[in-house]
Amino acid sequence: MRAVVQRVSMASVEVIENSSAEVVGEINKGLMVLLGVENGDTIDDAKWLASKIVGLRIFEDDAEKMNLSVQDVDGDVLVVSQFTLYGNVRKGYRPSFNRSARPETAIPLYEDFMAEIELLTNKKVPHGEFGAMMNVNLVNDGPVTIIIDTRNKDI
Repeated sequence: MRAVVQRVSMASVEVIENSSAEVVGEINKGLMVLLGVENGDTIDDAKWLASKIVGLRIFEDDAEKMNLSVQDVDGDVLVVSQFTLYGNVRKGYRPSFNRSARPETAIPLYEDFMAEIELLTNKKVPHGEFGAMMNVNLVNDGPVTIIIDTRNKDI
């Protein structure tokens, strides 16, 4: 699994259907998470990644040091599925998404990831709609953006 985590002062996601957009999830202070699921990912990946994200100390304390987690600041987490995080452009200019898990695998892991975030934060997780055309709006606070990959823990 791969996540792009952004510290935000606000974020929302709209689902676009028949030329109209409906807000399906929104938060104020917290984390905006774009989540990609790769072939071979497991429930253990979802749990590890959720724990890592909830524990990230990327909010500033009183000394203006990034030392607080989303829980410490009573923030929220908004999650949006993003299969394009596994886009491969090694050959040519059109991305290949062969590494992205198929919906029958990705949807349950996406849901497991959100359930784990809810368990860890004791808060409902607003989210986008898997496979839908969406608009994501956010104000990146900092900006602070972190990339986490369950198969490449060095980044």
